[in-house]
Amino acid sequence: MTPLSATLYKMTAREYFELPEGPPHFQLIDGDLYMSPSPRRYHQRISMSLSLLLGNFVEEHAVGVLYAAPSNVQLAADTVVEPDLYFVSHARAHILTEQGTHGAPDLIVEILSPSTAKIDMGIKREIYAESGVAEMWVVVPEKRVVEVYRFAENAALPVATLAVGEVLESPIFPGLVLKIGDVFRD
Repeated sequence: MTPLSATLYKMTAREYFELPEGPPHFQLIDGDLYMSPSPRRYHQRISMSLSLLLGNFVEEHAVGVLYAAPSNVQLAADTVVEPDLYFVSHARAHILTEQGTHGAPDLIVEILSPSTAKIDMGIKREIYAESGVAEMWVVVPEKRVVEVYRFAENAALPVATLAVGEVLESPIFPGLVLKIGDVFRD
């Protein structure tokens, strides 16, 4: 099923920020407003695991800040998205706003859901690459893998696809060794 826009005309970020606070939660992509249902329970379990694992590292090493959805990431005058998680390093703290960010975070994490996978892997991945996001992790619950995109290296293909039993290491987080199995605890 292809998600349909909820707008009849192209909306701006200014108009988006005038909407009442959710739920329901919307994303503004190239001027089109998209609503998503609440994530499934397993999606939320994965999000919580990643929040704890990555959040503990970020806090212990004082390298920046980590946020979880719902939190707005404005990437253009007509694009405001809500990734599942995002990280902003101290060096890029100037992009932080009361709403979330106005600019590209260092890391975006998208956990795929049946209702949003096409948008996450299509237009949103393209926008992340074009807007200056350094790295994107795509968590695929059904396959229990994490795909790692480093947009400076390759915007179209993951530089790694990591499964349970493997570890994720990232230049964004020197010293982090994230066990993929810990992401998919049931």
